Amino acid sequence: MKIPERVRTKLQELPDKPGCYLMRDRRGQIIYVGKALSLRKRVQSYFRESSLRRGSPKLRGLVRSIADLDLVVVRTEAEAVLTESRLIKQYRPRYNVSFRDDKRFLLLRAELGQPFPRLRLCRVERDEGSEYFGPFPSSAATRATLDFVEKHYGLRKCGPRLPDAETHKHCINDIVRFCAAPCIGTVSSEEYRERVNEACAFLRGKRPKVLQELRERMESAAAALEFERAAALRDTLHALGQVVRSRGRVSVTPAMRQETAQRGMEELKACLKLPELPRVIEAYDISNISGTYAVASMVCAVDGIPNKSRYRRFRIKTVEGSDDPAMMAEVIQRRFAALRESGAPPPSLVLVDGGPTQLAAAQCELGRLGFDRLPTAGLAKQFELVYVHPRRPPLELDRSSPALQILQRLRDEAHRFALDYHRLLRGRRIRESVLDDIAGIGPKRKQLLLQALGSLRRIEKASVEDIAEVPGIGMETARMIKAALQDAAGGGA
Repeated sequence: MKIPERVRTKLQELPDKPGCYLMRDRRGQIIYVGKALSLRKRVQSYFRESSLRRGSPKLRGLVRSIADLDLVVVRTEAEAVLTESRLIKQYRPRYNVSFRDDKRFLLLRAELGQPFPRLRLCRVERDEGSEYFGPFPSSAATRATLDFVEKHYGLRKCGPRLPDAETHKHCINDIVRFCAAPCIGTVSSEEYRERVNEACAFLRGKRPKVLQELRERMESAAAALEFERAAALRDTLHALGQVVRSRGRVSVTPAMRQETAQRGMEELKACLKLPELPRVIEAYDISNISGTYAVASMVCAVDGIPNKSRYRRFRIKTVEGSDDPAMMAEVIQRRFAALRESGAPPPSLVLVDGGPTQLAAAQCELGRLGFDRLPTAGLAKQFELVYVHPRRPPLELDRSSPALQILQRLRDEAHRFALDYHRLLRGRRIRESVLDDIAGIGPKRKQLLLQALGSLRRIEKASVEDIAEVPGIGMETARMIKAALQDAAGGGA
């Protein structure tokens, strides 16, 4: 089978990272969306002769139709699952069937509008006064979390809106599930609602002590050789860790936050052997779709706390393909060339997302620009190792270290900021691809339309007469454009 040159080039540049892949036909339409723990291994497997020989007619038809592909690189497999689901529901590619029943991931719903609220599983979020948690990619973990929360906080499981003594006659949940039994007045309605509020706070990640107590119980059981109980507690902890949002994040006062940040900066100064406290840290991350619409982000912490007014984002201009180190070098060069020209002071520490390769690229550019004495570090995701020199062994900081937590928060924030920008560009590109399917609209006319009217959204809102005034369009083509856009809006992707 002959592979299109564009696809062949992208196959050689696939990253060994989790994410989603979007396959397009000759018209640019998305025909399949998939997910992978390793984009390189998964996508390349489609084009092997052995796979095609053993593949189903559907698979062979899909591969023969592929003229181009895009990638969405994410940080974890769970994020890839959620992203795949969202993309399939949004664009409904014709080769995807597993999500066509519109099945959604599980959410947890706290029915706060009821007299005696309870927690329930659901798949659709509605605006009716409830609080929702999720969606979660693991149904088993979500169900295990609901079971734990109901037992730990004594929440009712029964169905009646107003449970009473008659309801209790047919229920033994106060015996077998630790229900607080508000139906028979064991607790008042106010006390019961406080239990619900505490359960919601736990699901928001604001009660980390509950997880710590559970961990201590697991360790005690293991020390007492109660291995079955320890294993059960371990499994519960694992499930809770997948569901509880912002795990380990504690609701703290500004003074407490500043005190923790100060400790983190002092630890960073000591372990990285910095000449002074790293009061201003800049963190950089790269995000790209097969090298297309590649972007980078810079986030900044002042005195250990993120300062959003100093965040910056970049479109990669000089690098083609998925070459993260080269992209990192470009961004560092642009950022610090501008700093040198303006005379503004540099940060106390530069942090890059990645290991020795990304760090070496950043240090090389900094040295070339005269910032060779500027402290730098790289934070590698796999084992959270801190690199201060590309050819020296990394530092392995304690996972509870405030220094490591500052670096992790900044690295994750940089990743989020870059990913948001790259999603914005990807969505804009996919929306604008509708124009490519209109007969008579080539790249030149498409560019004229976007330059004259600003965006696809504005073209959709414009009248036929406004579209016709664009140079090179005319009334007949304007009518075709308007009709095609209305059809696309009515038919989904």
